[in-house]
Amino acid sequence: MILVTTDTLNGKDLEMLGLVKGSTIQTVNAIRDIGSGLKTLVGGELVKYTEMMNKARALATKRMVEEAEQMGADAVVGVRYASSSVMQSAAEVMAYGTAVKFR
Repeated sequence: MILVTTDTLNGKDLEMLGLVKGSTIQTVNAIRDIGSGLKTLVGGELVKYTEMMNKARALATKRMVEEAEQMGADAVVGVRYASSSVMQSAAEVMAYGTAVKFR
């Protein structure tokens, strides 16, 4: 499955199939959350949160690709990511784009 942030693929005539998306809500465990809270006092990267967001993006992307495959897509164009906080230490990540088939 080809994933691109552009709206076209060079040299390909595309048939638009429709919107596809994937999302997940992830959190870190309470012990790590307390440790991260203390880290904000001294500064620096919150490694466990970075890992959580990377995992969330990968899972959201996987779910988007699965939806595109069910539609018979060859690629997803215009791929975008969005995230939002749903509660303390929990974030939703959404991946979305347009499923396309090569003509």
